[in-house]
Amino acid sequence: MSTEADSHSSAFNLDPPVPLNVSKAYSIEDLRRAAQRRLPKAIFDFFDGGAEDEITLRDNRAAYQRVRLMPKVLTDVSTIDTSTDILGQRAQLPMAIAPTGAVGFGWRGGDIAIARAAAAAGIPYTLSSTATASIEQIANAAPGRLWFQAYILRNKPFLQTLIDRAQAADYEALVITVDLPVGGKRERDFRNDFSVPFRFTPKNLLDFARHPGWLSDIVRFGMPVMENLIGLESKATNATAIASSVGRNYDPSFNWEGLQKIRDGWPRKLIVKGILSPDDALRVAAMGCDAVVVSNHGGRQLDGAVATFDALPGVVKAIDGRIPVLLDGGVRRGSDIFKALAMGAQGVMLGRATLYGASAAGEPGASRALAILKDELVRTMQLCGVRSTGDANASFMF
Repeated sequence: MSTEADSHSSAFNLDPPVPLNVSKAYSIEDLRRAAQRRLPKAIFDFFDGGAEDEITLRDNRAAYQRVRLMPKVLTDVSTIDTSTDILGQRAQLPMAIAPTGAVGFGWRGGDIAIARAAAAAGIPYTLSSTATASIEQIANAAPGRLWFQAYILRNKPFLQTLIDRAQAADYEALVITVDLPVGGKRERDFRNDFSVPFRFTPKNLLDFARHPGWLSDIVRFGMPVMENLIGLESKATNATAIASSVGRNYDPSFNWEGLQKIRDGWPRKLIVKGILSPDDALRVAAMGCDAVVVSNHGGRQLDGAVATFDALPGVVKAIDGRIPVLLDGGVRRGSDIFKALAMGAQGVMLGRATLYGASAAGEPGASRALAILKDELVRTMQLCGVRSTGDANASFMF
């Protein structure tokens, strides 16, 4: 399917800046720090920050750290199977890439970089509505298991066009995000003069000037464009203006009836992301959706919302095996993934982990993030006496 968004595809044929030596990154936190050094503060904080006091942002990490593992010894762990079933197909790791918007602000072509890394790792990749690569660009440049995430816009014909494009491009699943009736209050952005439409101020100009590697790309090629949203508002001609139009076009009236209409109209797998309540999870399963993602939008929406790992057991119990449950939020270690599996998740979704990698070093950085998590997961399984992901259960939790 050809669209006007294809006219921007040449932006992804550029020679990227020389990446850092990612082999020297030993943790996701190492990649985070590398991204922080490379990016202007306003851009890094846009990716890294959360809403208001960032209580939920921090608690997403702390929830994993509050629980301990109970290893079982004298098991032959010479061979480890990290594969698992995700939405009816085998994935090489119990992971999928979560939808992350505006990745190109961190690394030009970053969406494609992460999608390629995911395909190479044998896991699904989810393209955000607010990505800086189009539905078609991802399908052409990064063939693999592709899911498309749709925000619910007031402009329903435009939203339907996006969904139709995803179907035409053979995306395996549609992900509907349901925790964004309005945008969260992200105060880091205010303090950094980061706004949409973008305003150049003395503060952020000085910030940009201190990061010449990032700035030279912007000066040469301009701000990336949120490709899928071109045409949403005729006056929106650049990335920041388009982002602003999205904010004005979220539909706070979207309800269960609206979700059912999408379920009835989409012929493939439908995933609902942004569920914390067991009652909501049960209702999602009952209406014929194919998976639920326990998510609080990475702590970027309702500050004070329950940590996703803490919400997971209630959702798993309510679903009772009817449909798969994925966990999103705060995953930074392979042990986090193991804990999620042990508590009943089929897998986790990775947002910031691969975003940090891509922002630090493009595709090699995103691949390094996945390699780090795989290595840590395998090591955790071996140390706990677990030979396959399906063997992880609550008996390993303390």
